[in-house]
Amino acid sequence: MISITFPDRETEKRALAFLLGRFSGRALKTGEHLVPEAALEALADQNIPFHVQGKATYGQQVAALRGAPPAPVQ
Repeated sequence: MISITFPDRETEKRALAFLLGRFSGRALKTGEHLVPEAALEALADQNIPFHVQGKATYGQQVAALRGAPPAPVQ
């Protein structure tokens, strides 16, 4: 998985609409997106600008899978 960001919110929305259903991935609260390497070529083919942050760390991948902690039960 590769960590990427987009230059603005409109580009991000366009990219996510394109990626949805084609590739698996995760959006992090930091604004980064974890996508497979094949998604980078597909985004470039669609002329969607993005910035590669690097390979996703184990911590980023685990955090994306866990999500927010559940609310306490009362």
